[in-house]
Amino acid sequence: MNFTGDILDKVREFAKAAEKPERYEHSVRVAETARQMCVIYGEDPDKGYFTGLAHDICKDLDDETQISLARQDGLEITELERRKPFLLHGRAAAIKLQKDFGVNDADVIQAVAHHTFGCKDPCTLSKIIFAADKIEPGRPQSTEEYRKELFSKPLDQMTLAVLQGHIDFLLSRGKEIAPISYIFKDCLMGGAGQ
Repeated sequence: MNFTGDILDKVREFAKAAEKPERYEHSVRVAETARQMCVIYGEDPDKGYFTGLAHDICKDLDDETQISLARQDGLEITELERRKPFLLHGRAAAIKLQKDFGVNDADVIQAVAHHTFGCKDPCTLSKIIFAADKIEPGRPQSTEEYRKELFSKPLDQMTLAVLQGHIDFLLSRGKEIAPISYIFKDCLMGGAGQ
């Protein structure tokens, strides 16, 4: 699948219309960070840019729409997601990409669906989008030096460092950690010794 041209333009236009301006700017920064990371870690940069741009297309939709879309992926809606439906925005976006934009690339769908918590058996693109979302240059901790240091590590080690930082941040705020994030961590730790 070609991730430039018409499909990119359609998703860009939808994102601009559906997302608050500051969220759209975040999505563009995630896309640019993902493209850079794809070059470093051997993934298609155009696919990375497209996926980063698309990852939050459902985040500003109402709860009912996000729940309705997410239910279509066949996965259980967890207790945490029921209490905080905005956490379903990645799963909702993955369904929207498939149904409304004809995106059928399994890596793109996985990366968008699971960019919030991570997942079991993540593909390369899932690791990249998860990390890019948390470390794009608009994030307060994400200095050029911080990203340069992260990007010097192998992909699993880099993603693990980003995930641990995210978990530590959430815990410091008294937030609940989704169980799947610990499964994601275990998957990354299995490859982090490489």
